[in-house]
Amino acid sequence: MNPLTLNQRLATDRFVTDESACHIVVDQELARSTGTAQRLIAVCPAGVYSLAADGSLAVEYAACLVCGACLAVADPGTLTWHYPAGGCGVQFREG
Repeated sequence: MNPLTLNQRLATDRFVTDESACHIVVDQELARSTGTAQRLIAVCPAGVYSLAADGSLAVEYAACLVCGACLAVADPGTLTWHYPAGGCGVQFREG
């Protein structure tokens, strides 16, 4: 049996999105001027961050694994981040 790909493994998890509040907010100017945007894109295992056509950092917070890798590489003040509201976020189904 072939091992599952990362996308297949992530698909087994359950994501409950808090539509009323985003738990990740980016200071776009700091992300651009400090190079944090590229680091966030590179380090996020779920691919939450990407560059938008206008050069801003797009955030797909609903896919967040709440691992904290982005906080470890972001320059101070670039991210405003908090855990999702109770009952929301990722529920791991494997491992």
